[in-house]
Amino acid sequence: MTAAVAGTVGVLVVLAALGGHTLVNAGRWLRRPDDRPAEVTETVAVLLPLRDEATRVTPCLRSLLAQRGVPGLRIVVLDDGSTDGTADVVRAVAGDDPRVTLLTGAGLPPGWLGKPHACHQLARRADPAATVLAFVDADVVLTTPYALAAAVGELRAARVTLLSPYPRILVATAADRLVQPLLQWLWLTFLPLRAMERSARPSLAAAGGQFLVVDRAGYDAAGGHATVRDKVLEDVELARTVKRAGGRIALADGSRLAACRMYDTWPELRDGYTKSLWSTFGHPGAAAVVLALLGLLYVAPPLVAVIALAAGAPTVAALAGTGYLLGVAGRVVSARATGGRWWPDALAHPVSVVVLGWLTVRSYHLRKRHRLSWRGRPVG
Repeated sequence: MTAAVAGTVGVLVVLAALGGHTLVNAGRWLRRPDDRPAEVTETVAVLLPLRDEATRVTPCLRSLLAQRGVPGLRIVVLDDGSTDGTADVVRAVAGDDPRVTLLTGAGLPPGWLGKPHACHQLARRADPAATVLAFVDADVVLTTPYALAAAVGELRAARVTLLSPYPRILVATAADRLVQPLLQWLWLTFLPLRAMERSARPSLAAAGGQFLVVDRAGYDAAGGHATVRDKVLEDVELARTVKRAGGRIALADGSRLAACRMYDTWPELRDGYTKSLWSTFGHPGAAAVVLALLGLLYVAPPLVAVIALAAGAPTVAALAGTGYLLGVAGRVVSARATGGRWWPDALAHPVSVVVLGWLTVRSYHLRKRHRLSWRGRPVG
């Protein structure tokens, strides 16, 4: 066996193992909230932080007001220094609905980032009777009237402190289709979901801040958002904080409950990922290792297949082509499991990994030069 064949076979073995792990995660361990949940008897406070969201908040707030099966629903909205009339839009949509409270955010204290501070204020001002807090971003729309009841029901059924029901990520542009599906693909492929739930290790944690449901007592015991005041990835760090305090966390497929269009334009998407990818990987050396492995597993096979064909090495070309297809298959499994688009987008998976690598390098580059910002505020 030549070195090229042996190396390609090694990559195939790893890809097959990762594909099997994705299948098990998606088919067995990924939680799926009940489509017909029981009525929630607890008081639930939905917390909605807003900063310059006048063009987005209307469908989000309307979907919250349309929720059923949660008689004790309270909606607390915080206008965090908006300059586009966001508060006026909230007043127009909510009208005189007694379930809605609109707050004006305080100035950003030293040492805090914007979103953790907004969430901290919301949690402190939520109805004291609320035993469950649901953090929802303005770009999220609950797509069924029983979404909140289903999410709270799953939180209690799973007996966890924090549940992250990942929304269906909406894609419209080529950039969306290349980058956004990687969110679900990464944790379904590389994170052992059942071990994450059972293990007390903070390093085994994931969460999506677009839609988070937490037990209030556990949230308070962990210190809430005050403990992640300076964290760019406050959602993941909050999950880790909950674990450190003795709580448990879980991920769920929320694609039947909610949908989210995170970014409207390529510059927004680019800058949104750039602001936080450095925090995802931590040390630049760790990022380099991870990106090299991703490149070896998902980018190299199609390139090797083309080169091998041109060089008259059909065996290597066939093996490398199989590796490419295994990578595509993993992307298909993750998309189908989370309500995403898989055809023909999964075929471009190697390109997606390359774009992720570029965004990561850009993130470290701009952070080193103290040029990272979001919504007019510096981060990182």
